[in-house]
Amino acid sequence: MSQPIYALNLFNVSNKDEYLAYSRRSAKEVATHGGRVVALGKFREAAAGSIEPRAVLILVEWASKEAFDSYCNDPNLADLHPHRVKGTGKYIWHLFDKLEDLRPILK
Repeated sequence: MSQPIYALNLFNVSNKDEYLAYSRRSAKEVATHGGRVVALGKFREAAAGSIEPRAVLILVEWASKEAFDSYCNDPNLADLHPHRVKGTGKYIWHLFDKLEDLRPILK
């Protein structure tokens, strides 16, 4: 059985027009493919750690890895994804399994 996953998106906007072209359609398409935006954020400050800060955070919960892949690989969205690529810089896109607690990690 497929489990939900989270996609952590951290990035800078490098071209507002390109990113606007992406964001105008992306929320609807994410939902159509089994995703739900959980959080949007603007960088505030580094509390700990040494990664280079990114201006934007988007956290998306996907119904499954297959749902995420269907969004990424849908041929009907071939014109959409290039707007994200052209509109952002220093993009980090990490996938995390959804956990109910930390027991699987602490074993």
